[in-house]
Amino acid sequence: MSEMDIKPLNWNPDPEIGYSVTRRADGGMAYVFTDLKPATIRHWREFAIEHLLNSDRLTRNLYDLRLVPELSEQAIQYGIEVNSDPSTRNIRLAVVVASEAVRQALQEIEALTTAAGVDLAVFTDIAEAEAWLDRPLTLLV
Repeated sequence: MSEMDIKPLNWNPDPEIGYSVTRRADGGMAYVFTDLKPATIRHWREFAIEHLLNSDRLTRNLYDLRLVPELSEQAIQYGIEVNSDPSTRNIRLAVVVASEAVRQALQEIEALTTAAGVDLAVFTDIAEAEAWLDRPLTLLV
């Protein structure tokens, strides 16, 4: 993907939230979460929904949740909401976790949103997640 093909990230760092996001070389996004306090979750939800509105191609996103010990009920509900958006059909999403509780919560989100078509997989190793993301996107369609 050339520099001209990569959409702007429109990301504004905020010291009050517990995540950062960067644009991946393949055009997707890489999120790193350090906490899931309410301000973080609200900010992420708004950011994610804004980007889904303009989703026009198959995208690979990586979520690094290794520093998050558990997902709150609010985080699970927002995850279900965002993952249910029809635009998620264009997304391959790798989530890296260190906690079994987070893995189980993500499986709950996935089970409740399978109709949306997001291709989601959970990993404990970031290299395995990257290898999975690197598979050809034509496998999504």
